[in-house]
Amino acid sequence: MEYRKSILVINGPNLNRLGKREPGIYGEKTLDDLQVELERAASKLFLDVTFRQSNIEGEIIDYIHDSSDAFEGIVLNAGAYTHYSYAIRDAIASVVVPVIEVHISNVHAREEFRRESVIAPVTIGQISGFGFDSYKLALQFFGNDLKMGE
Repeated sequence: MEYRKSILVINGPNLNRLGKREPGIYGEKTLDDLQVELERAASKLFLDVTFRQSNIEGEIIDYIHDSSDAFEGIVLNAGAYTHYSYAIRDAIASVVVPVIEVHISNVHAREEFRRESVIAPVTIGQISGFGFDSYKLALQFFGNDLKMGE
């Protein structure tokens, strides 16, 4: 039997509104569509994925804290919390599980406040601007056993 890494995908505030919220920026696909696409991509990479979504900062922190014993990686779209949640930043710093920050839109080409991430310094990388493929690229990193600096 082949070993499969377990990856936690966490989506933050308002991502449950995908498909309805600003479709010109985020597209017309839903959070359920994202899950289906990521399950398909993860299967090809021999990964098991677990999905969580919350609009509540404390729940996201709990998901991160609880990840240590159960997951080998986290793909995190913290939504607006990306730009000001030092609590989520500290939660990431408190675990040994590697975290990749992802965003559907190119946050660097949008409003000024979206260009700064307080969580980026404690993640292993940031992927933004590729729609749902941002998540798939993060999964590819975990699935290919890539190492930073290679």
